[in-house]
Amino acid sequence: MTAEHVLSPVARSTTRTDLVADAIRTAILSGRIAQGETLVERRLAERLGVSKTPVREALIGLAATGLVVIGPNRGVTVRVVGRADLRKAYEVRLLLEPWAIGRTAASGHAADGARAALAEARALLAGTDTAALSLANRRFHRELYARCGNELVVAQLDTLQDLAALGSVTVLWRDRPTWPEEHEEHEEHEAILAAVEAGEAALAERLTRRHIERSVARLV
Repeated sequence: MTAEHVLSPVARSTTRTDLVADAIRTAILSGRIAQGETLVERRLAERLGVSKTPVREALIGLAATGLVVIGPNRGVTVRVVGRADLRKAYEVRLLLEPWAIGRTAASGHAADGARAALAEARALLAGTDTAALSLANRRFHRELYARCGNELVVAQLDTLQDLAALGSVTVLWRDRPTWPEEHEEHEEHEAILAAVEAGEAALAERLTRRHIERSVARLV
């Protein structure tokens, strides 16, 4: 009997490192930790109430996604995302995300999480918390593409979404706030979600592509 026949799948558990990574990621994407800021393991560990080991492991994982940068002297800083970086992230999203959301629509998976994220974003439109809007936007997109059935595509899109969320507030929204426009005037997210909920894969894919193309056009 070969090794693969005697091994059972290991259940996915949320480790302390996962929790630390999520906390640091959220702080970065919400703007509480600024781009270019140095991340000190000891200070992060004290703030989070953990040892330095899960912090170190979390930073290594975040570096693998490109959200933080580990320098030659092992110093860790938050990545600085410019307009060119953001354009590249959107261009790759344009290749992957429409397909992924189309696959989700075809699969018939429920989109309750996306509906909740969209409702949260609408509730935030009247305020000025662009960081919270950016995080809601990220959750909306992830709820739709994460059920495409291809974990390699999901992992790549997670990285691209982090870069897009990191750059949106400082690049796209610095000169022109686009989130209210997308929701109130064009209702692009609502249309995409409706297509997914209806199982209309081709329409969901086409609407997602158009949605991302608009973001690329704004950058150009």
